[in-house]
Amino acid sequence: MANYLIIGASSGIGKKLAEQLSESGHQVFGTYCKNEIHSQNTLLQFYPINVLDEKIEFDFLPEILNGVIYCPGSINLRPFERIKPVDFINDYNLQVVGAIKTIQAVAQKLKNSDNASVILFSTVAVQMGLPFHSQVSASKGALEGLTKALAAEYAPKIRVNCIAPSLTDTPLAAPLLNSEQKRDANSERHPLKRIGTAEDIAHMVEFLLSSKASWITGQIIHVDGGMSTLKV
Repeated sequence: MANYLIIGASSGIGKKLAEQLSESGHQVFGTYCKNEIHSQNTLLQFYPINVLDEKIEFDFLPEILNGVIYCPGSINLRPFERIKPVDFINDYNLQVVGAIKTIQAVAQKLKNSDNASVILFSTVAVQMGLPFHSQVSASKGALEGLTKALAAEYAPKIRVNCIAPSLTDTPLAAPLLNSEQKRDANSERHPLKRIGTAEDIAHMVEFLLSSKASWITGQIIHVDGGMSTLKV
């Protein structure tokens, strides 16, 4: 049994991953910010954490932590000239600084493990360059750089990887998928002709956390239905 910390486990990919890992017999410590959540599963415990707080505490964690998955994110698609500089700062604080605070706070607990792994999340938009994605791409691009830097610094003790999905059917993406026309149009944009699911991403995270991925670190892994590399 491994111990995993999931920041942002109350919905979407984080919630699905928490369920999968606990069902596989691992101890999962999930966090939520606004939406309080509880579980009857003794292997799945939830705690309130706001990563925007100046200091965040993880007193509830054991001394050995096998993995950290940082899930908080935002999707604000607007023309660049309509985005205020403070919007970029707020997004960076949520997606990048929050991840930094978390990793720094639990680094020693990860070092106590024989198979430690950190998983961050980017987006297909960083590689492709998509209109109206400047805000999310700026923060996620920083996370890709952070992934590689930390993978080098923490090798060989802690593996650090980043998953870059395309549009995934989660509550965060609901405004982009709130009609059949939008769903069909977004499905057609992908070579595999469907929208990603939380399960698709959670399966990749579960693999990267496991010993089966023990020779993988510093990678930006595109789980995107082929969108970033294929034209069909």
